[in-house]
Amino acid sequence: MLVSALKAVYLIAALLLGIYGLQALVLSILYWLHRRESVALPAVSSWPAVTVQLPIYNEMYVAERILRAVARLRYPREKLHIQVLDDSTDETSRLLERAVERYREAGFNIDLIRRPERRGFKAGALQYGLAVAKGEFIAIFDADFVPPADFLLRTIPYFSLDPRLGFVQTRWGHLNAEHSTLTRAQSIGLDGHFVVEQTGRQRGGLFMSFNGTAGVWRRSCIVESGGWQADTLCEDLDLSYRAQMAGWHCIYLPDIVVPAEIPPQIAAFKRQQARWAHGSVQCLMKLWRPVLTSSKPLAAKLLGLVHLGAYLAHPMSLLLLLCLVPLLAWDGGVHLKLAFLNAVSFGPPLVYLLGQQRLYRDWPRRLAYFPVLFLLGTGLSWSNSLAIAKAVLRRPMVFQRTPKFRLTSSTAGWERKRYVLRWNWDNLGEVLMMAYAGTGILIAVEHEAFYIIPFLALYFLGFGYVAFYDLWRQWRASRAERRSASPRHSPV
Repeated sequence: MLVSALKAVYLIAALLLGIYGLQALVLSILYWLHRRESVALPAVSSWPAVTVQLPIYNEMYVAERILRAVARLRYPREKLHIQVLDDSTDETSRLLERAVERYREAGFNIDLIRRPERRGFKAGALQYGLAVAKGEFIAIFDADFVPPADFLLRTIPYFSLDPRLGFVQTRWGHLNAEHSTLTRAQSIGLDGHFVVEQTGRQRGGLFMSFNGTAGVWRRSCIVESGGWQADTLCEDLDLSYRAQMAGWHCIYLPDIVVPAEIPPQIAAFKRQQARWAHGSVQCLMKLWRPVLTSSKPLAAKLLGLVHLGAYLAHPMSLLLLLCLVPLLAWDGGVHLKLAFLNAVSFGPPLVYLLGQQRLYRDWPRRLAYFPVLFLLGTGLSWSNSLAIAKAVLRRPMVFQRTPKFRLTSSTAGWERKRYVLRWNWDNLGEVLMMAYAGTGILIAVEHEAFYIIPFLALYFLGFGYVAFYDLWRQWRASRAERRSASPRHSPV
């Protein structure tokens, strides 16, 4: 009876994972069909007023850099308004006060806005600033982004094409992709999303998400769609879906690139992904009924629900492992006819491959980092599943920022900087899952189920990578520091 129940759970998890693999294939096809489409930049006779919002919270390493980048934006000075939305609790506030004063003296229309309390986190800050914004359009940049000087000149004109164009999203680039194997792997995942998935969704007539930064909103669209709401941790995903259901349109511009810092620390990446996993499932629970009753075509509705629930692939992946090991021990393995899932399993790798092929001439060399990306995706299944469980149980999850360190070269280190997240007992879950997968490998060898060992090895290595990468990096940095501090004696 128990074996049958485990097989049923395994089958359901595998089928649900297959749906996400199928979605990746569909988006890859849509991208390929529409990849050469483009909209010519229209001429502008009169430039509208724009407010640039910079939500900042404890960003001492990058706060001044984003201000310098915004100050370099080429746009009529009298039409540009800058809001520094500072919720910081450390010396970032003092840095911003001095910097804002300098730019104000230089003639910029810039305001430093501090709320009485940090209610609603980023969504609360954006909504607070919106109430006093002077622009007809709102450009948003997170603190670690560096917009090109012509960003507004290349995005604002598109709003003249369609009075119902609600927001414009541009592509994220990378400031530190070459910093480490970890950042290289993350860059592949981001490129797949921004080159293939976003292009496929927008040009294929599906729901598309605003990515929280490096984009521009029509202010009236924000207001009409209900404003920034803080009842989820993915306020950007929430508002973009509400806007599209309210009849607003969006456009994605992959040729405009705004580079940003990729988290160089596993713990920071885990925190970021857990926040996105929690928030996206909150959006699914909030919006599934409005999505299904919207005027969008049925295919767009269904793919929209899959998009909102994309992080559910992590608990499904974890369930496969949890069921597989006892099935190996009690029944000698899983004997289900799931060969059709092999085809859709190529969906995610295809997304990443197309993204690399589109952006880089040396894309074959970059394939070497694909295994690290797969280890990351597998190793994050534990922490993301916990975050999703909190969302499903409606347990609040505090917004925790992703630390940035302003890494400018492959030799720059983060291990001794402020904001570093230390290895702690939160990693125990990955350690236990690593041991669980290792036990499964031993059982598979005993039962001569060698076909399943690569699958279990992916979990074993993935959980180990996520659990111990930071610890290894910090140990190595500490060792190098001790060596450089030790006295050197010349030979006699």
